[in-house]
Amino acid sequence: MPTLTSPPPVLERLKALADENRLAILDELSSGERCVCELMECLDLKQPLLSFHLKILKDAALITCRREGRWCYYTLNPHAVRELGLKIGALASVPKRRGRRICP
Repeated sequence: MPTLTSPPPVLERLKALADENRLAILDELSSGERCVCELMECLDLKQPLLSFHLKILKDAALITCRREGRWCYYTLNPHAVRELGLKIGALASVPKRRGRRICP
């Protein structure tokens, strides 16, 4: 019987990046911490849609949340972003195999 395992973090992070709104959120957070109200205003997103995207980014550990009273402040998780960049960068450094077919 197969066991359910969670996908590797890099896969979850890549899936989280596969949306225009989430990329815009990450871009906005790259300049520093933002509260939800600031993100709503600068990205022109309604609160439910923004919360949906923030949850995906948070579940992928690309962002962190800090609560202060009623407000949530979001920031990039630099460790996760750096790790993802290293994984993607490693793909570019893989030597290409010329003249050799791997798949039939």
